Amino acid sequence: MSQYQGSCLCGDVRYVIDGEFESFYLCHCSRCRKGTGSAHASNLFSTSASLAWQSGEQHVASFTLPGSHHSRSFCKHCGSALPGLHMGGKLLMVPAGSLDSAVSLRPNAHLCVSSRADWDHELEHVDQLDGLPG
Repeated sequence: MSQYQGSCLCGDVRYVIDGEFESFYLCHCSRCRKGTGSAHASNLFSTSASLAWQSGEQHVASFTLPGSHHSRSFCKHCGSALPGLHMGGKLLMVPAGSLDSAVSLRPNAHLCVSSRADWDHELEHVDQLDGLPG
């Protein structure tokens, strides 16, 4: 069984995932774009892995968009996306960027591409830098 470590940006919240991820999706819906402030959400999913908070669980907040199933968990201090249980606790969703451990699973698919941001096309042609522009 695999184990993954994760944390928020400020380090107040730390967690461990025990188990395997079954899927990895990049969602471009307007809700995920709004919630991440980016082109898409990058989330790993598991119906069998367990989540254990190592520190800072009291700093974890959740928001569910009224009238929807769209929900996200985050650190109250720094706003970093954090894991959360969905579907009555049957599905664990883990924001890939919150993991400190490497994940070998590659994304299964881009979701809701019809909602993709206007500027989110052919990004492989944009200059790539190893650091900040100088």
